[in-house]
Amino acid sequence: MFDYCIVGSGLFGSIFAYEASKRDKKCLVIEKRNHIGGNCYTKSQEGINIHNFGAHIFRTDSQSIWDYMQQFCTFNHFINSPLANYKGEIYNLPFNMNTFSKLWGISTPKEAQEIIESQKNSALESLKGEPQNLEEQAISLVGVDVYEKFIKGYTQKQWGRDCKDLPKSIIRRIPVRFTYDNNYFNDPYQGIPKGGYTPIFEKLLKNCEVWLNTDFLKHREELQAKAKKILFTGAIDSYFDYQLGTLEYRSLHFEHETLGIPNYQGVAVVNYTDEETPYTRIIEHKHFEFGTQEKTIISKEYPQTWDKDKEPYYPINDEKNQALYEKYKNLAKNEKSLIFGGRLGEYRYYDMQDVIKSALELVKKELAQ
Repeated sequence: MFDYCIVGSGLFGSIFAYEASKRDKKCLVIEKRNHIGGNCYTKSQEGINIHNFGAHIFRTDSQSIWDYMQQFCTFNHFINSPLANYKGEIYNLPFNMNTFSKLWGISTPKEAQEIIESQKNSALESLKGEPQNLEEQAISLVGVDVYEKFIKGYTQKQWGRDCKDLPKSIIRRIPVRFTYDNNYFNDPYQGIPKGGYTPIFEKLLKNCEVWLNTDFLKHREELQAKAKKILFTGAIDSYFDYQLGTLEYRSLHFEHETLGIPNYQGVAVVNYTDEETPYTRIIEHKHFEFGTQEKTIISKEYPQTWDKDKEPYYPINDEKNQALYEKYKNLAKNEKSLIFGGRLGEYRYYDMQDVIKSALELVKKELAQ
């Protein structure tokens, strides 16, 4: 008999399993895929650690979370400095003075601020009241030039809808820097684990029993009988067989290519911000760990409409879906030996630091001695 059956070997489930095992709890980890690590999974190919499910750049503003993760890995000094490719024109991200200098041929923060303020004021004057959709919201925040080249096409590909049909709540603020700083994140702690993410999960789960290629929902009765409690990190509506309706997501499709050249794009991540390019970004994995291999591997990332046969990536947290999630959350309260957690279990977008924080909060609540 196990103390916990943990469904999903991603970051949330694995951290809980590790902490429970430390407290002499017996844990069974059930994983539908053929590997541990969830979407953080990395595999080595041509001597390069491939982020199989998209770029995972660890960052946090919490020293305690940074210190916690260093139990399991050593981080390198990678700083995320992506580029934007708009119809072959290359710009720095996030929006900063390097971006504005190339965009408008200017060199000072004052010039950039004046252009943006002028465009914002023109947009606000043309609106009748408050912005009503994402397009109006974005233009009112950064002006038409930045919106047209860097936001519109990328966002429409990402969400599969015209920006005029997307709620303004998706963009509450747009970071703009009037410095020549290409560091995408403001967090003081950043890096990529040396050797990739998979060794972290091997350490987290070393004292647990792990069953791969096992679909919990297809073997529910058998697996529930094996444990006193279930921690379910899959989609909350799937656990209840979608009886109240189906929560919506956006999904992704990746195409990986091995190239016989040492360097394809010179940077780890390039966002393709025009609408005509079908993918949203290309990842060149060797640059995460400053690789010098003779070959390189790239991944093209294609957003796609989600269905139950595809991996759910981004919850669509509009009012309709959030209301449905609350109904499932209330339904879950009737299950006394069941805990939901993580990105899918809580139906929210989590960065890695948020997942870790949430998992440790559950540990404190559930495993308090």
